[in-house]
Amino acid sequence: MKRILLAIGLVAAVAVSIALAARNNAAGATSYRMVSVSRGDIESRVEATGLLSAVSTVQVGTQVSGKITELHADFNDRVKRGQLIARIDATLLEQAVRQAKSDLARAEADVKQKKFFLDQAEALYKSRAMTETEYTSAQYNSAVSASALVSAQASLERAEQNLAYTNIYAPIDGVVIERNVEIGQTVAASMSTPQIFLIAEDLSNMQILASVDESDIGVIKEGQDVSFTVQAFPNRTFHGTVNQVRMQSTTAENVVNYTVVVKVRNPDGALLPGMTATVSFQVAKAENVLRVPNAALRFQPTDEMMAAYRAAHPAEPTDAPMADSPRGGQPVANGAQRAPGAQGSNGAQRGNDSASLARRRAADVGNVWYTDANGVLQMVRVRTGLSNGQLTEVTGAGLKEGLELIAGVTSAAAADGPANPFQQQNDRRRGPGRF
Repeated sequence: MKRILLAIGLVAAVAVSIALAARNNAAGATSYRMVSVSRGDIESRVEATGLLSAVSTVQVGTQVSGKITELHADFNDRVKRGQLIARIDATLLEQAVRQAKSDLARAEADVKQKKFFLDQAEALYKSRAMTETEYTSAQYNSAVSASALVSAQASLERAEQNLAYTNIYAPIDGVVIERNVEIGQTVAASMSTPQIFLIAEDLSNMQILASVDESDIGVIKEGQDVSFTVQAFPNRTFHGTVNQVRMQSTTAENVVNYTVVVKVRNPDGALLPGMTATVSFQVAKAENVLRVPNAALRFQPTDEMMAAYRAAHPAEPTDAPMADSPRGGQPVANGAQRAPGAQGSNGAQRGNDSASLARRRAADVGNVWYTDANGVLQMVRVRTGLSNGQLTEVTGAGLKEGLELIAGVTSAAAADGPANPFQQQNDRRRGPGRF
C-alpha cells in the first residue's frame, strides 16, 4: 500500500512539474529589447550644405592694355587701401601724353591766331572795308579754334588718366585670395576688364551660402542659431547666425532650393573661402524634458501580448486616445468600447489590430510598453513633443527617468509542445521581465 501511495505521489509531482514548465514556457516565450527613458534637452534641426565665402570681395582689374612689369602683392598678402600692387608698361601711354600736350599747344596757338584775325576783321567791317560774309567767316574760324582747344585739353586729360591707370592700387583693406597674372604677361582691356587680383575685405567675418530645400525653408528665420562642420576640422563644431533668407529660388533635378545666408565669425582664420560646410539649423529646442527613443514609440505589441495585457487589465481599454494634446493634436473619437473578449459577427475580436489603433490615435499621442517588477506587461499613454529623429519628448503619468521601455521583440516561442521540466534552462531571462 505504501508503495502504491508513493508511486501516486511521484506521478503527481511529475505532472505538476510538467504543468508548471508548460505554463512558464508559454508565459516566457518572448524576450524584449529594452530602451530607457532619459532626461535632457532636445533640439529639432534642419540639415543643409553650403560654401564658405568672404562677406565682401573686390575684383581688381585694369582699364588699359599692356604688359605687366611689376607685381607688389601675392596670394594671402594683406594690403591696405591705396597700396601699389601692380604696374603695367607705360611706354606707349607716356608717348600718348606727349602727343596730347603737343596737340594742345598747337590748338592754343591756333586760337591766338584766329583771335587776331577776328579782331582785324571786326575793325575792317566797322570801316566798311570788309564784307559781312568775310566778317562772319572770321567769327566762325575763331569759334572752331576755341572748340579745338577744348578738345585738345580733353585729349591730354584722357592720356594722363590712362597713364595713371598703369599703376594699380588696392581699392580696399583686405587679403589677396587670387592672383591671375604673372610679370611679363600682357593684359588686354579692349573688350572687358581683365581680373588681376581678387581681394577679400575681411576674413575674420565670413558667410555661408547654404542651399535649403523648399520643404524646410518655412522654419528658417533670421537670427536662428546655426552650427556647422567642415571637412578640414571634422572634430570641431563652428557656430553662426542666419542673416538672410533669399526669396530667389533655384531648381535642380526638379528640386526647389532657397539660399540662406549665414554669418560666421572666423577670429583664428581657420575657415577658408570655398570650404564646404555641413550646416545644421536649430529650429526648436526643449530643455530638461523626458525623452524616449523613437523605437519605443514605434513598437506595436503582438497579438499574444495584447491578449495577456487585456487579461491582466480587463477594465482598461487599449485603444482610447488621450485628449487635450499639448501641441495642437485633436482627440480621436473611438465610440463605445467593446468588452474584452467580445466577438463580432465574423468571430474576430475587435480592437486588437494595433496598426488600426495607431492610425486612429492623434498624431501627438502614443503608447509605450514596459514590464513592472512582477513581470506584468504595462502600458502608458504619452503625449509626444519635439523630436530630433532619434529621441522624442514625452509626457505621461507614471513616466520617470530610467524607466525601461520595450522597443522590440527579440525572440518568440520555440517549440509547440511542453518543455522538458528536467532540461537545464537557458541563462537568458524570458517572459515579460526585463533582461
